[in-house]
Amino acid sequence: MTTTEVRTRWVRLCGLSELEDDEGLRIATNPPVSVYRSKDELFCIDDTCTHEDFSLAEGWVEDCVVECTLHMAKFDLRSGKPLCPPAVNAVRVHRIRAEGDDVLVSLPVTYETPEEN
Repeated sequence: MTTTEVRTRWVRLCGLSELEDDEGLRIATNPPVSVYRSKDELFCIDDTCTHEDFSLAEGWVEDCVVECTLHMAKFDLRSGKPLCPPAVNAVRVHRIRAEGDDVLVSLPVTYETPEEN
């Protein structure tokens, strides 16, 4: 394993039926992540805005972009990259897939899931 590789594991975070189109769902992992459905795609990112400590799941979602409601920073849900100030750092993006109604996310082994907290 190189220094840039991170060990991950697939975990079920929610049901597909729990996700509303263009809305975030905050998951109480440690650190927290948020799950989104937008344009018939699923996304999972770290939930905390990189500009200031605020939940991105509370933000507005449109066209695979989430806007933080605190200071209006926007992040691309596909890449995690900031699209406008005041944020300049990306949020971490996690691989995600659906199996039936289960939404599975590949999280670093260092992330604690709700069952482990």
